[in-house]
Amino acid sequence: MTVEEAWRLADEHGLSVAPAEAGQQPATESDTPLVGAGGARFAGPPPAVIDVQQASFEYQRGSPVVSDVTLTIQEGEFVAIIGRNGSGKSTLAALLTGLSSPTRGRVLVDGQDTRRLGAGQLAATVGYVFQNPDHQIFAETVGAEVTFGVRNLGFPPEECERRATQALDAVGLGAPEIRNLDPFSLTKGDRQRIAVASVLAARPRILIFDEPTTGMDAEETERMMRMLRRLNQHGHTILMITHALPLVAAHTHRCVVMREGRIAADGSTREVFRTLLDPDFSASVGLEVPSLTRFAARWGHTLLTVDEVKASLKRHEV
Repeated sequence: MTVEEAWRLADEHGLSVAPAEAGQQPATESDTPLVGAGGARFAGPPPAVIDVQQASFEYQRGSPVVSDVTLTIQEGEFVAIIGRNGSGKSTLAALLTGLSSPTRGRVLVDGQDTRRLGAGQLAATVGYVFQNPDHQIFAETVGAEVTFGVRNLGFPPEECERRATQALDAVGLGAPEIRNLDPFSLTKGDRQRIAVASVLAARPRILIFDEPTTGMDAEETERMMRMLRRLNQHGHTILMITHALPLVAAHTHRCVVMREGRIAADGSTREVFRTLLDPDFSASVGLEVPSLTRFAARWGHTLLTVDEVKASLKRHEV
C-alpha cells in the first residue's frame, strides 16, 4: 500500500506512532556501540582511521568528480555513502583505497598519506570489494582466488592457507569441498562472498563495499548484511556504497550523502534520514527515505525499521 493508504488505515484503527519515552526513538542495529580491532569497546572517542582533508579529484582537463571533501571515519564505524548516480561515491571510495590519488588535498589512512603508499601497500589496511564480483574474481578455484592476495603480500604458503581458511569460514563458505570449485559455477551471492573472503584474507581493518547487494535476492541480501554486521561487530570499520536505503536504515551507524562531488549531509543514520524527509533536500540529492520512515514522520518521529514502528504503535480512542 502507499504511505497515504497506511495513514488512512492507521486512522481507521485508532493507531498512532508514539515511542515509549517522549523524544526518544527505539534502538536499531544502527545504534549499536562502536567496537575496535579485536572487538574491544572504546572507553572514549574511537581513533580516526581515515582522514580526508579538502580532497578533490578530476580527470585530466576535466571537471572535478570530487570537490573539496573533508571527512573523518573513526575506527569501528559502519558508514553508508549514499547519493544519486554520478554524485562521486565510487570516486571517493577509490581515493580512500589508493586506487586514485587526489589532485588537491590529502587522504590519510592510519595517519599515512595515500599518495606515498599506493593501492598495493594499502591493501593490508583497506580492502575494497567491487560492485560486480566478476570484475574481481579471476582464479580457476575458490582456494586459489582467496589465497592470491596474501601470496602477493609475501606470506609463506602455510600462512596463506591458514588465512584463506579463516576468511572462508568468516563468510560462511568454510566447507572443504568448496575450495576446489570454480567460483563462476556459484551464485552471485556466493561469488560476492568469495570476493569478500579474498579481501579478508589480507586482514584489513577497513572494508569498503561498493553496492554489495546488487542483483541479489532477498535471502542472499540478508545473508550478505548479516556477514557485514558480523564483521563490524568483530572490529572492522565498514564503508558501504549503496542505493538500498532500507538496508542503510537497519544496519549503519552513519550516513554520508554525496551531491555533485561534495558532501551534502553527514551524521547519524537517524539524523540524515530526518534531513531527507525535507522534500527539497531529498529532491536535490536524488534520494527518498523508505516508506516506513515517511509513515512515522506524520507523528513527528524518525523511525528506521519495521520493528521500531511495531514497537511504537499505540492505540487511542477513535
